[in-house]
Amino acid sequence: MLRAANLLPTGKLSHALLSRLLRKYSRVDSQVLVGPHLGEDAAAVRLQKDVIIAGMDPITFATDEIGWYVVHVNANDVAVMGAAPRWFLVTFLLPEGETTEEGVERMFVQVAEACAEVGATLIGGHTEITYDLTRPLAVGVMLGEVEQARVIHTGGAQPGDSLVLARGVPIEGTAIIARERKEELLARGISNDLIERAANYLHEPGISVVRAALLAADTVLVHAMHDPTEGGLLTGIWEMAEASGVGVMVNLDEVPILPEGKLLCSLYGLDPLGTIASGALLIACAEGEAPHLVRTLEQEGIPARVIGRVLPHEEGRTVVRKGRSYPLQPPSVDEIVKVFV
Repeated sequence: MLRAANLLPTGKLSHALLSRLLRKYSRVDSQVLVGPHLGEDAAAVRLQKDVIIAGMDPITFATDEIGWYVVHVNANDVAVMGAAPRWFLVTFLLPEGETTEEGVERMFVQVAEACAEVGATLIGGHTEITYDLTRPLAVGVMLGEVEQARVIHTGGAQPGDSLVLARGVPIEGTAIIARERKEELLARGISNDLIERAANYLHEPGISVVRAALLAADTVLVHAMHDPTEGGLLTGIWEMAEASGVGVMVNLDEVPILPEGKLLCSLYGLDPLGTIASGALLIACAEGEAPHLVRTLEQEGIPARVIGRVLPHEEGRTVVRKGRSYPLQPPSVDEIVKVFV
């Protein structure tokens, strides 16, 4: 049980605690004119490139790595547009009666380590203890810079393109099941070693697609990129097609489903292709360039394969499984929901 003396009161962090954390976990960046500092409510950044790419995503479920998580999911959204993540802001809303100074510092450590992994700098945000919360919440904003000519859109896929999938699925969904249902899985006869491997999917293969996305953008002329998240790969493919106004044909037999993910999804009756899939990367490029892209990614230790092609809109959106064609139908809600109902 937490001692009352360890708990932080409702409201903003104390000036002393916030100042210490900001000094300890922020780093120097010559383009940051005004960074995270007590009394400063916004940041100022000097631009060197043509375009700022901004992404914002929340983490709304409890996790012991919430600070690490919120950096990476936002970094992914910036990287798939061709920009290297550069500057990060985060808001933490934390439950009263449960939050300690040690717990807050642990989140700052996670943010600092994750920012270092993707090459970003923490430049600001907000942290407070809030009433009526049952779990921590985090909302992040990642900013990146890119030359205007190198901006990549989800909606840039063109008929004749190949669809390349980097990594497998469902990386994030597998980790969530293992982390949130460990005792239940043990009771169902799943070995602790397998559960630990699945839980570590957050880190290996990992939910970050930053390296893969930037490598792809430097290797070929990428027409579109997307990181499938909620709703899984099927939703990610549909979103790219919808944004681009095109049709698609995808061979589901070519999609690599990771072994721990396949097993855990089967236990809960989930379709791995409709389960939250952060860590995978969907790329559209000219058919003739796809083999070079696949080779380059694999030479860098990133598994990749062509899973389909982009069609004119009037040819529709289909998936092929075991030689039979079906309409592409993304799930109405992510399959992971079945684990928690």
